[in-house]
Amino acid sequence: MLRAADIMTTDVATVRSSATVAEAVKLMQARDWHALIVERRHEQDAYGIITEADIVYKVIAFGKDPSLVRVYEVMSKPCIVVNPDLGVEYVARLFAQYRLLRAPVIQGELLGIISLVDIINESKFLELPRIVVLEQELQDAIQKARIACSETSPRSEECAIAWDIVDELQAEIAHQEAKRIPKTAFEEYCEEFPEAMETRMYDSWCSG
Repeated sequence: MLRAADIMTTDVATVRSSATVAEAVKLMQARDWHALIVERRHEQDAYGIITEADIVYKVIAFGKDPSLVRVYEVMSKPCIVVNPDLGVEYVARLFAQYRLLRAPVIQGELLGIISLVDIINESKFLELPRIVVLEQELQDAIQKARIACSETSPRSEECAIAWDIVDELQAEIAHQEAKRIPKTAFEEYCEEFPEAMETRMYDSWCSG
């Protein structure tokens, strides 16, 4: 699955909260940016964001002088941020939930910015058949399940939940291809770690 880091725009600018809106506009025009990330005042502070919409709706629409209005007066802060490892599908859901057009991608530091245009232009969901997307998701899920089990234990609830997700994806793929699964990924895992069968309420998942 594509991640936010795969499609984000790394060419992103920041602006001080004390800067004037006029200064912010000049910065946007210089590089054809549609938003600027507002710098933090200190490490524990949150990032903010000022967009074209903020300037139009909160400054121009009220006849205010952009050279007299400060960024902190019209910005959104704290702004919703995106983890670079978040899948694009979940980024889209986040955007839909909060009616976002764009959001900064942050992990400790500002890495980039992601927008609706990035999601539409860079995502491959229009080009890839559903089965290909599912196969990619399955491999990611298997890897995450193995990591979850190694970090906890094959008997842990976290391990069981992770393999439940794998099972659902494999079942969906089998349905799409109209094929029977000869051996599930969980059954293969059980061959390596027999104690994992204890995470299920029934023994048919693991024969070992």
